[in-house]
Amino acid sequence: MNDTNVHLAIDLGGSSGRVIAGFVDAGQLQLEQVHRFANEAVWIQNSLQWDLPSLWQEILTGLRAASDRYPDIASVGVDSWGVDYVLLDEQDLFAGPARTYRDPRTVGILEKAFEIVPREDIFAATGIQFMVINSLYQLLAARLADETSLKIADGYLMIGDCFHWLLTGKRSIEATNASTSQLIDARTKTWSDELITRFGLPRDMFSDLIEPGTTLGPVQPSVASVTGLEDVPVVVPATHDTASAVLSVPVDDFAPEKPTWCYISSGTWSLMGCELSEPRANPLCSELNFTNEGGVGGSTRLLKNIGGLWVFQQIRKSLERRVTPPSWDDMVTAAKSAEPFALLVNPDDPSLVAPEDMVAAIEQLADRTGQAPPTDHAVLFRAALEGLALRYRACLEMLESLVENHIETIHIVGGGSQNQLLCQMTADACNRKVIAGPVEATAIGNVMMQMIGTGSLDSVAAGRVLVQKSFDTQQFEPQNPDAWTEPASRFAKL
Repeated sequence: MNDTNVHLAIDLGGSSGRVIAGFVDAGQLQLEQVHRFANEAVWIQNSLQWDLPSLWQEILTGLRAASDRYPDIASVGVDSWGVDYVLLDEQDLFAGPARTYRDPRTVGILEKAFEIVPREDIFAATGIQFMVINSLYQLLAARLADETSLKIADGYLMIGDCFHWLLTGKRSIEATNASTSQLIDARTKTWSDELITRFGLPRDMFSDLIEPGTTLGPVQPSVASVTGLEDVPVVVPATHDTASAVLSVPVDDFAPEKPTWCYISSGTWSLMGCELSEPRANPLCSELNFTNEGGVGGSTRLLKNIGGLWVFQQIRKSLERRVTPPSWDDMVTAAKSAEPFALLVNPDDPSLVAPEDMVAAIEQLADRTGQAPPTDHAVLFRAALEGLALRYRACLEMLESLVENHIETIHIVGGGSQNQLLCQMTADACNRKVIAGPVEATAIGNVMMQMIGTGSLDSVAAGRVLVQKSFDTQQFEPQNPDAWTEPASRFAKL
């Protein structure tokens, strides 16, 4: 197939954003980065906030550049990270700042939430993993603090929805990202009126959900005049970046009843799970703290959120204060030469969520768990990667018990799929074949959903065939899985 029409994916991540053009040439999907920009949260009056005006200006700059470069732009759509939101007032203005999920207002919020609604009731309704970052707990923290923004709120939008609103002037809430709020009923796939009422949240601010592939309408005139995108429609992708990333997994099936493969969307966070036709909101799922997030076409993404490459990234940031930091490649090279399993670090340890100094936090963790302190930087680098692979191993065991099937293959997609050492560690730790790639998973899924929405692709299955034709992958077989047995036992006791 050839589709010379260009689809623009606005891909927003926790540290950067991009405008990427996608089109089909000679039967292969091509991606071209048009514009890249930083996304840094800022501290304002003791709260950590996203700089939405700056992001919006960068998006407009990227769209203008795309308009100048490509004559046939067919659509545009935005994906973003989950859980964070903005509130609008009756005048269609921001009711307050967009706090980030790392804002300290949610410290201790789970205990307060369970006093209002028991934990088991929340999970039975939503099937969502308990994390203080979920929108529900951010909103509860706002209500308990009597925040003005919640009092005057007339509309609730997730981050991707916010930029669709800025593009079109139309409010909408896309289903996959809304599921990360922990306010969506896992079975009806609509807002849980019961939870919203019991937590004392304003029901009227939650509008009906829309599905990926929906066309919202053309960009509004004020945007068209700045960008040149006159009459270009906004086609909503799976706005949760992981939901988009999962679409790019190069497999031949969609939402199987008995999955034989799982995915790891690997970046700052790692999201490890299976694509299913129905949620698994049962007591075992609650006990293992897995989540049933919404996927495309009514599918369910049964997964666990894992700390990801956050620890590895923050070690480098800590070193910037002390020395000239090594490059990412140099960090991986140093990790290869370090002693295996000299220090075990669980990426999900609460002390590593948002420390001021990651190196100091790991040193304190080593002391607290009775381990020898890291002797050099290479030990730190290796510990961050080994800890992640060991966490994947534990997660795989839990995942297989939930889907009641043997997982044969692990697909790693996203930026972390480029880290060959981590991919090999994952194959060894899990004793499974690992297929790494594509790297640009989220952008691919975003473009794929726009192509489905505009009629250029028939289905997710057809999109995955296109992905397999278009992007190279790398395979990793287990080489020394036995070496991971004893460290896994120690890791489980941390």
